[in-house]
Amino acid sequence: MPEYTALAVASVVLTVLVERFWLRTGVFRTAKYWLAMAIVFFFQVLVDGWLTKLSAPIVIYDESQTTGLRIPWDVPVEDYLFGFSMVTLTILLWVRLGRSREEVDR
Repeated sequence: MPEYTALAVASVVLTVLVERFWLRTGVFRTAKYWLAMAIVFFFQVLVDGWLTKLSAPIVIYDESQTTGLRIPWDVPVEDYLFGFSMVTLTILLWVRLGRSREEVDR
């Protein structure tokens, strides 16, 4: 498996494990989380599509380090995996820290 792909998959697995076994916020069961992810995905397609378009790329990937699968508009699938991990981990920490602060304020 190419390095960039392996790291992208590992980031998703690690993020899910952090939620499942450590933070336990329950955000994966909320409609708000999935709506937020849909909004992020929409804008990620637009921005990543523009940055990585094969006709005039601004960001160039070493194709030997990726699967080469690009959907839609030439966006490498690995970018979606890293995007999921980055946004999800941020939300998880935000929710967890917010709950910790509420407990302190009581």
